[in-house]
Amino acid sequence: MSEERRYMKLSGLEPLIITPESNFINVGERTNVAGSRKFLRLIKEEKFDEALAIARHQVDGGAQIIDINMDDGLIEGKEAMVRFLNLIASEPDIARVPIMIDSSKWEIIEAGLQVVQGKSVVNSISLKEGEEKFIWEATQIKRYGAAVIIMAFDEVGQADTYERRIEIAERSYNILTDIVGFPPEDIIFDLNIFPVATGMEEHRKNALDFIEATRWVRENLPHVSVSGGVSNVSFSFRGNNVVREAMHSVFLYYAIKAGMNMGIVNPTMLEVYDDIPKDLLEHIEDVVLDRRDDATERLLEFAETVKGTKKESSEQVLEWRSLPLQERITHSLVKGIDAFIEEDAEEARLSVAKPLHVIEGHLMTGMNVVGDLFGAGKMFLPQVVKSARVMKKAVAYLNPFIEAEKSEEQQAIGKILMATVKGDVHDIGKNIVSVVLGCNNYEIVDLGVMVPPEKIIETAKKENVDAIGLSGLITPSLDEMVYLAKEMERQNLEIPLLIGGATTSKAHTAVKIDTQYKNAVVHVNDASRAVTVVGDLLNKETSNEYVAKLKKDYEEFRDKFLKRGKQKHYIPIEEARERKFRIDWEATNITKPKELGVQKLEQVSLKDLVPYFDWSPFFRSWDLHGKFPDILEDEVVGVEATNLFADAQKMLQQIIEKQALKPKAIFGLFEANSMNDDDISVQKKGKEVAVFRTLRQQLKKREGKPSFALADFIAPKETDKTDYIGAFCTAIFGADELALQYKENHDDYNAIMAQAIADRFAEAFAEYLHHRVRTKHWGYASEENLTNDELIKEAYKGIRPAPGYPACPDHLEKETIWQLLQVEENIGVSLTESLAMWPAAAVSGYYFANEEAKYFGLGKITDDQVRDFAERKNIALEKARKWLHPNISDN
Repeated sequence: MSEERRYMKLSGLEPLIITPESNFINVGERTNVAGSRKFLRLIKEEKFDEALAIARHQVDGGAQIIDINMDDGLIEGKEAMVRFLNLIASEPDIARVPIMIDSSKWEIIEAGLQVVQGKSVVNSISLKEGEEKFIWEATQIKRYGAAVIIMAFDEVGQADTYERRIEIAERSYNILTDIVGFPPEDIIFDLNIFPVATGMEEHRKNALDFIEATRWVRENLPHVSVSGGVSNVSFSFRGNNVVREAMHSVFLYYAIKAGMNMGIVNPTMLEVYDDIPKDLLEHIEDVVLDRRDDATERLLEFAETVKGTKKESSEQVLEWRSLPLQERITHSLVKGIDAFIEEDAEEARLSVAKPLHVIEGHLMTGMNVVGDLFGAGKMFLPQVVKSARVMKKAVAYLNPFIEAEKSEEQQAIGKILMATVKGDVHDIGKNIVSVVLGCNNYEIVDLGVMVPPEKIIETAKKENVDAIGLSGLITPSLDEMVYLAKEMERQNLEIPLLIGGATTSKAHTAVKIDTQYKNAVVHVNDASRAVTVVGDLLNKETSNEYVAKLKKDYEEFRDKFLKRGKQKHYIPIEEARERKFRIDWEATNITKPKELGVQKLEQVSLKDLVPYFDWSPFFRSWDLHGKFPDILEDEVVGVEATNLFADAQKMLQQIIEKQALKPKAIFGLFEANSMNDDDISVQKKGKEVAVFRTLRQQLKKREGKPSFALADFIAPKETDKTDYIGAFCTAIFGADELALQYKENHDDYNAIMAQAIADRFAEAFAEYLHHRVRTKHWGYASEENLTNDELIKEAYKGIRPAPGYPACPDHLEKETIWQLLQVEENIGVSLTESLAMWPAAAVSGYYFANEEAKYFGLGKITDDQVRDFAERKNIALEKARKWLHPNISDN
């Protein structure tokens, strides 16, 4: 290869020429909505000036290129990209570096290329959708004069071996240079960095294959660069930063020697290669370079000995044990360490007149610190729940001594009744709020789930509680809350009412509940607000002023909300049906399922479900918001998210080893046709066995925009074509029993963790089953080969909407699914009177296979459709209104 060396030349206001003498080029990714929760929030709130500060911070921190991504379902990506790039152009201190335009959508990439100044990089294109699209996109990028990142991905899937990496890289290079005429120096290959030390044999060579593939690419494909996201390699050791930082350094040491010259690296997560202890270095190099068959096991075992603060010896780590007693107790509570709390509680007991004084003094002093830190945003919810575990362990140790003295109970500052309302079974959020309030010296009366209103009121009177907290996840729970407020008003109660749960909102609380009860009603949208709200409500000096202000705020909110609703225009149901989404059924390919009928799955391994986990909702259940795995690197919550994830991994492994949870599922595939516009007739051998009633959008849209209903995705009867539909239910049994075991040991942290993991298993099971249906049982996507990220983004063909969710908010349709599949008889999942599924870790819904099927939100509907729906479903109008009320327009 005697050809003269050609160098990549990029620029913002200043040039960046990448030569062999250049140091590693670091790409800053905090201006990526998927990489920074703060950046995502600022863009959603259109606080672009504040978002610019993040870009400036990246450049000031040494990023030589900044990656900008606006791919989020709630953002108009194209407009946001153009606006942000234009703003950057007016900021010389940011615009001096080149821009990486990052998107999975071509229209966003092109919009960025049209306004970006200097020479940018496109991230990314690949052969995933074939050569024709690849060539077209590369040609356009060449015309705009940009460089490009090529992902090691083709029609078969992601490259995960050395051979696949070099095969795709060589093929891409030849197409780009020979057909497109793309300058080779403007090509950057991302050869896929995957985790090592996962315990799976096929992952042993992940790092080595990347390194060797990098060497091959740099030696055989002249002038190109190689990039990648380095943090992926240490995925298995999240929660152990000592190992992670060393692993990043080792990986980069060899990858850079092999020719990797740019990438995304967090500088704070790097150890100096020469400073890595020799024993740790040996264990990590054995894994990264695959030097021993037992390298993973040896590193996993060794990693346990280097947990904790970096470079600290065990003596240094436990230096706090020499602190005075109160400081030790406070440290244990703040850090959630329960190993020494009993001996410290005993020492405290011997130092006071009564054991109760330890609780009121030493322990509450420590918990006050926890409360202050949490209120100031310096502690996060998982840490607070761990603190509660330590507190409960100490109290449990002291209780026998208190009983022996027959002392009065500790005086709480208030008593709160907590309940999940009648018909609803979800209580993770309620349990978390209970723990947080308990940490702040409130006595909790927890009535559990599915609590009827008469029991709530009866207990509230009997226990003389200071406030009532109601929780609910499904939409029928909203009605239960309204009814309870009415009943409390009828009985002239004066107890403040707290409203919380996934379906609740300030709008519903202000419009529907607050109007029914003259006393305090307040929506609590997360656990971090609960302590402040309860404190304000129970403060004898200021509570009247607080409640008056709250009532006025809700009245003003209510007026604005109702006026806003009346500004929207709706069309009659007949017109909406005329504007239905129309599919060309003559040209549409309908795939007959390979296996019609109903099937049960009761022998699925929990281990098989783990690859389908979507971890992002797990963190949200702990009030840590961000997309996984990026949340683990988040500037604000990253450390705590990492610790939480490590704890989750431990419990996950224990659950799998002990088979502590039991997955069960049932699904059915049937002949189907739509009829009467909005109904779906389900048939067996041509005979109707069930009818699904769907609802249609009625919000007035601009001309040409259809009004969707799920029935639009099934071939109408009049086409004389037989179409198909599926229905399913997945469930995880044993979560409540497992949580109870932890609660009995005063361990709320792991009790909540068990329920949260069970929820992830249920969702993963639904994803796993849908994948099997698409590729095997129905077979309409038998060649599908998607990553878990793509499954989470719903990149597959077809949809699986669920009753109670935006496209079909009517929970009553669950009854039809249960009757069709005989769900309760077959797998034991029952429906409560409010149609919540029991056990709570369960998912149910439909399968639609049409390639034009898409998710949508029904939005508000008008009374004419509610009446029509009641008639079609053969139920009373009052019942239909009860179940659909959040979706009924006030017009």
